Order: sequence, then C-alpha cells, then structure tokens
Amino acid sequence: MSTLKEHGLALVAIIVVWEIIEDILFPALFLWLGANVHPIFFAGAPAAWILCLHWLAVPIMWGMWIKISNKQTS
Repeated sequence: MSTLKEHGLALVAIIVVWEIIEDILFPALFLWLGANVHPIFFAGAPAAWILCLHWLAVPIMWGMWIKISNKQTS
C-alpha cells in the first residue's frame, strides 16, 4: 500500500496519458496512414477505439516507472 501512496499520482498520469494515446493519437495515425500510405489503414481508426489495450500497456508502463523511480531514489 505504501507504493500506491508514494506513486499513486504517477499511476493516474500513466492511465490518463495512455487514454490520450489510445483514443486520439492511434486513430489519427491510422487516418494519416490511410491517406498517405494505403487506404486499408482507414480501417484501423475505428478499430483503435474498439480494441482496448489498457490491460497490457498500463501495467508495463507502471512497472517501468517503479523500476526507474526506485533506481533514482536508491
């Protein structure tokens, strides 16, 4: 519980940043790719909203944050 008290704000920031990446940047990337590379990428824009990668991305980023922050404090 002390880890959550110490790094809780970082966890909230990781979740919010991942939401921005997943809901804004991924669809924008797919739209850009569809316009400039191949039209098949247009299908990725709605798929980015349907597919949820929180279960994978947030724990990975949280673990990296804990490792980085523990190395800096020790």
